[in-house]
Amino acid sequence: MTIAIIGAGPAGAMAALRLARAGAPATLFDPSHPREKPCGGGLTGRALALVADAVDIRSLPSVVVRSATIEPPVPARHGAVHAADVPLTGGDEGAALVIVSRMVFDRALLDAAVAAGARLLTEKVVDVCRRGSRFIVKTDRGEHAADCVIGADGPNSIVRKKLARPFSRGQLSVAAGYFVRGATSSAIVIKSMREQPGYLWSFPRPDHLAVGICTPAAERVSSALLRTQSHYWIRQHGFDRGTTLTPYAWPIPSVGDRDAMHMAVEGPGWMLVGDAAGLVDPLTREGIYYALLSAQWAADALATASAERAASLYASRVDHEIRPEIARAARLSGPFFSPAFSSLLVRTLQESGAIREVFVDLVTGVQPYRGLRRRLLATREWALAARSIRLLLPPRFGSTMNNVG
Repeated sequence: MTIAIIGAGPAGAMAALRLARAGAPATLFDPSHPREKPCGGGLTGRALALVADAVDIRSLPSVVVRSATIEPPVPARHGAVHAADVPLTGGDEGAALVIVSRMVFDRALLDAAVAAGARLLTEKVVDVCRRGSRFIVKTDRGEHAADCVIGADGPNSIVRKKLARPFSRGQLSVAAGYFVRGATSSAIVIKSMREQPGYLWSFPRPDHLAVGICTPAAERVSSALLRTQSHYWIRQHGFDRGTTLTPYAWPIPSVGDRDAMHMAVEGPGWMLVGDAAGLVDPLTREGIYYALLSAQWAADALATASAERAASLYASRVDHEIRPEIARAARLSGPFFSPAFSSLLVRTLQESGAIREVFVDLVTGVQPYRGLRRRLLATREWALAARSIRLLLPPRFGSTMNNVG
């Protein structure tokens, strides 16, 4: 079986690595990887576990995140709520979150795939179409035939555009901000925005900070405005002194709960993985774990079945193990970043050690969304837990409360 993988980021490289190790080497098509990306670059313990036999994370320049600072949506005044600092522990050698440069991490995973036997062609794919029983992958240099195609080419996936349908504006978020070169930290910062739905983040890389704001594309807020808001935060915290700011903007799939359960991720002989499949947590916008996991599943299915049967096996796993979690996160994402809940969250994290533990496990991937309501109530912080649940799951969500909890 001839397998073409479009995109050599974490999803594409992981699929190629697993296939090569199973004796079914694939061809990767990507003219630009590895490259830096505007995402935080945080690797949770569960993501690290998926690449542990391929990438020695300890050998890469990285930042072990020791704490998370949650800022309220409005500046603190006299008597107002100040930011909450939450220690992060657990995971590999006591680290709940490790941050690496995406260029460095992607290179390490891609090198492992090539070393295992995958082939990398630095050609830009311009079309994918079916011709008879096979697929034709057209690049800026020629044509290549394949029995199966894996689309790992991100939110602007040409495989999705040609074999399914592109994401709509309502299924995307926009992230824009700056790489602050010359500044770093051992803490992440998260702040809900009052100007528009979404949040600001500051993630430390070994030699810079990635600071940006993510908001639903349907809000039609320009990248320039998001960068202006990011720059204001950078100045507020003194990170504009002695640093160089490099602007960026990037789309992120952020599907709603209905789309999460029904969006196409496969067809006869083809599969979409990672961002191309829309497998991104719509609350945190974290996608590396799902990129690695979905790629692993796609490769494992191809190693044991025909191309068409493999696509069906892959879709079944996504349907049962990923889609429900993404749907739960989608139902929470709107109220979670509302000013009312964000202010309550900061106050709650300051007052309750038990709820701090729940929060840490949620953001580091230990606590799934399923069971979140039950665990909050199990903290016995009755008033805080009840108010949190009431704000996260107002009456219009009443019919889905059991699905979330």
